[in-house]
Amino acid sequence: MKKEFHDKNDLILKVADDKLAKDITILEMDPGRGICDYFIIMTGRNKNHTQAIADAIEDALYENEIPPLRKDGFREGSWILLDCGETLVHIFTSDQRDFYNLEGLWSKETKDKEGQEKEETEE
Repeated sequence: MKKEFHDKNDLILKVADDKLAKDITILEMDPGRGICDYFIIMTGRNKNHTQAIADAIEDALYENEIPPLRKDGFREGSWILLDCGETLVHIFTSDQRDFYNLEGLWSKETKDKEGQEKEETEE
């Protein structure tokens, strides 16, 4: 898989799909927040599956000479975070993904909808 991908996010998405991750979502982050440019969020069937997805993504990144800066939560496996610089990869079990609801907390669309609702109710 070396040098086949020009974009790190495309590589991550391809590997996640190959490892049968579910509900893969990419969120473009608000540049004013300064955390990162993208969240890639996905779900594994269980802790062993999330660990296998994380290992495969990490291996592919190393093969392409773009290793993640940090990996956290691997031992527990319910929420694994791969810090890939401008992209943070979140690999959840289903219950943890539902509980933390990163899409709801961070998506621009959700923030825009909330803003519109507030404006409509104030009129």
